Amino acid sequence: MKHITQYKTSICVALLAVLSLFSAASSAVESLPIKKLVIAGPPAGVSNGLIHLMANDGFADIAEEIEFLVWTNPDQLRALALNDKVDFIAMPTNVAANLYNRGAPLALLNVSQWGALWMVSRDPNMKTLADFKGQEIAVPFRADMPDIVFTHLAERQGLTPKDFKINYTATPMDAMQLLIMRRIDHALLAEPAISMALRKTKSFPISLIAPELHRSVDLQQEWARVMGTEARIPQAGITVVGDKRNHTALIERFETAYATAMQWCAEHQQECGVEVAAKISMLSADAVSDSVAAQVNYYATASEAKAELEDFFQILLDKQPASVGGKLPDAHFYANPTRAEQ
Repeated sequence: MKHITQYKTSICVALLAVLSLFSAASSAVESLPIKKLVIAGPPAGVSNGLIHLMANDGFADIAEEIEFLVWTNPDQLRALALNDKVDFIAMPTNVAANLYNRGAPLALLNVSQWGALWMVSRDPNMKTLADFKGQEIAVPFRADMPDIVFTHLAERQGLTPKDFKINYTATPMDAMQLLIMRRIDHALLAEPAISMALRKTKSFPISLIAPELHRSVDLQQEWARVMGTEARIPQAGITVVGDKRNHTALIERFETAYATAMQWCAEHQQECGVEVAAKISMLSADAVSDSVAAQVNYYATASEAKAELEDFFQILLDKQPASVGGKLPDAHFYANPTRAEQ
């Protein structure tokens, strides 16, 4: 019996040692700051808060070293989401759903971009989508979110894609260049490409000369009128990728910092423009400032936005199933971060 008791005691000691190791490992994973944080985003408004934080040591209590990567096309974004080397990525919400449904290890943290789509035209008399009937329109990303939103709103007003002459481009910047070069008179654009086009042609609001281009139909307002909802579309936000999905302390601090930074940008448009243009050379400070002023200033965590996201995803799923990965994402897609006390 003595030997049995000693054996049981040895087992208990060993188990306690193993549990202690797991506890220590878990504690190490949860501790802040981490050694290095890698974040990525496009040259668009969803990245503004990230750039502001980098410019002002806003990640100092989160990580010892920060790396920011700019992605400009879907292939780059897909590679970043799957290479296990990036911790947080800013991206369109439908692309996040698509990647998640295809097995990418990510979760949506928030939605910070709720209104960035406009029709831009040389004709100041274009006030509704029906006014563009029979006209050639440059539209970026065929069968992707902007195209689907445009088509859906047109169809709800008795129009079809055949009523327009759609000229699809690879990127919003390509569509913008067609406008600037006078190769086309109308385009569906998202910020900041809209503000870039208006600035380049001196068509921005404070111009003293007759504007060459005009903000035409606000698709967010059309969305509200046609859908009977708020004038906002859950377009883009931040995802957390890989094993960082389980790092509660990191997610909490990141979400708090990013939400605060996005609000700062909304309240300090000129300063935000300078910071963003210093980091992303293809953007000008004035255009970034203009784009922040034009967009819907609304913010929600993914869980807070879940109902609106699911309604949005269902429309995309009905129109183009591949745009969201063939199904609605399950509950694990929607992160529910708690914001830390400031």
